[in-house]
Amino acid sequence: MGQLTNKTALVTGGNSGIGLAAAQRFVDEGARVYLTGRRKPELDAAAERLGDRAVAVQSDVSDLGDLDRLFQRIADDGNRLDVLFANAGGGEALQPLDALTPEGFDHTFGINVRGTVFTVQKALPLLNDGGSIVLTGSSSASRGVAGFGVYSATKAALSQFARVWAAELAPRGLRVNTVVPGPTDTPGLRGLAADPAEVSAMLDGMAASTPLNRLADPAEIANAVLFLASDQSSFMTGSQLFVDGGEVQVYP
Repeated sequence: MGQLTNKTALVTGGNSGIGLAAAQRFVDEGARVYLTGRRKPELDAAAERLGDRAVAVQSDVSDLGDLDRLFQRIADDGNRLDVLFANAGGGEALQPLDALTPEGFDHTFGINVRGTVFTVQKALPLLNDGGSIVLTGSSSASRGVAGFGVYSATKAALSQFARVWAAELAPRGLRVNTVVPGPTDTPGLRGLAADPAEVSAMLDGMAASTPLNRLADPAEIANAVLFLASDQSSFMTGSQLFVDGGEVQVYP
């Protein structure tokens, strides 16, 4: 029997990277998994890869109408949720303070903060008491990394929301924790720079920022997400679980 047998999970931003890796772990552990993404071809390919226990629902977390349709679909299927992995996120390309634009600022906060807040809010009626909510943070929120000002600020905001929600939802036995990845080799990370040479230099620099001197594989982050989603972490709430190769703890 798997750690999530007979449970139902929702993974937002599940079409690639950490979200897809977590959805795969959930399926491997016996869960039925709803996964979302904005790009239908990638989302459909992810669902096909995951097999018949995965249900793809095209959805943009920054669109409240999309969120309503997502949760109505889950309800219409006769399902409730045991696990919510609110993972969808992103942002503009790396921008220092003097290059920030209001549009880029609003876009990043709209996805990472507003989108996550209302994903969790709208999931509450479907979440079973005793369930698990996992947010995706970032090690950049604990460090001063040039160009990551807006992105890291959104992730810092989510960590604080998680603490508050942990207190608010404790009477229902709902646990709220944040997984904090370090630099992880995902399409989203590679998309932060447009030029291939810039991408290579950026990835090398990020790898060098960790004592392990490498990037994480998304599957390594997914293992930690599974831990927070399962009963293995039953006495954890309001916590941040760093999976960062020692980046913050060793090289603060």
